[in-house]
Amino acid sequence: MGHASEVKGVVKVGPLTLESGRVLDEVDIAYEAYGDPENARDRTILVCHALTGDAHAGNLDGQPGWWDGLIGPGRVLDTDRFYIVCSNVLGGCAGSTGPASPGPDGRPWGLRFPPITIRDMVEAQRLWLEKLGITHLYAVIGGSMGGMQALEWAVTYPDRVERCIPIATSARLSAMAIAYNDVMRLAIMNDPMWNGGDYYNGEKPAAGLALARMVGMITYRGPQLYNARFGRSVVGREEADGPVDFEARFQVESYLRYQGEKLVRRFDANSYLYLIKAMDLHDIGRGRGGVHAAYARTEAEFLCIGIDSDILYPAAEQIEIAEGLAATGKRVQYREIRSVYGHDAFLVEFQQMSGALGEFLNPAARSVYAPEG
Repeated sequence: MGHASEVKGVVKVGPLTLESGRVLDEVDIAYEAYGDPENARDRTILVCHALTGDAHAGNLDGQPGWWDGLIGPGRVLDTDRFYIVCSNVLGGCAGSTGPASPGPDGRPWGLRFPPITIRDMVEAQRLWLEKLGITHLYAVIGGSMGGMQALEWAVTYPDRVERCIPIATSARLSAMAIAYNDVMRLAIMNDPMWNGGDYYNGEKPAAGLALARMVGMITYRGPQLYNARFGRSVVGREEADGPVDFEARFQVESYLRYQGEKLVRRFDANSYLYLIKAMDLHDIGRGRGGVHAAYARTEAEFLCIGIDSDILYPAAEQIEIAEGLAATGKRVQYREIRSVYGHDAFLVEFQQMSGALGEFLNPAARSVYAPEG
């Protein structure tokens, strides 16, 4: 019997042929792993992160990860039972190759970096996992952009995935989500400091990236939480008479501005652009005869999880995925998280998430379509 451990590293993979036909000769994939490596052969769970996430999903060196409430000994993603792995996506900026990485000439790629898709991210993950000796996944799980990766894994490599858990995501990005992405895209591109993506030796497009994040945060939470948490509360003073000013007067304004400034400190604007474009292009039916034909390729059992207050990827979209899978004869469950936290509930509501995941990850669990949740 081995011993549980935590590993942080970077694996070089390549050459990687992208959907565009472009080839990246060498690609770095940053990752973390939690649990006993002896479980890797048949009990690996791949966790896929969302847009501004990274590989730090669990606790490493005493630093809690973004899914720390789910990953660990005795938790639903039990590191005593499973080998949990998570990588930073291709195109990201937390250790994996992306537009901020050095190109062949040693300069940051910038917009010379080739366009990428969700399928390219999955292909890079496949190469990385093979370098680790992992060719079979007990489960692949992810929320938002991570859910897109999970679905692509099940469709592209049906013989490698036993269970697929897409959370608060989409089989093909909706017009509304594309619209939000375009506003965020223009916020960055209209910042003079963006400079056509060539800003690495100068001032970064901080204002544009912060504004993009503010737009995103509106969609990630939603009206229930904002009204309950902030209402019309003001920052440090009552609504006053006097000269008009455009500083943050309401607490909700101050919160959004803070969130924007916080992202700027850890994220690259070009990565943001590349990743939201990959999400725009996401359609598991593209080139496969449609979404239902793509579902028919899969062999996994599915657990689709929706969030009742999600305005970005509404629960109805998750039910549509579950119904589509069921219509093609797949074994699928549907569960719904009830929360005021909106889209971000999968990062917050750990008790409900654990309840939804626990039975499904038990080999004795039955898989039936249950739309009531």
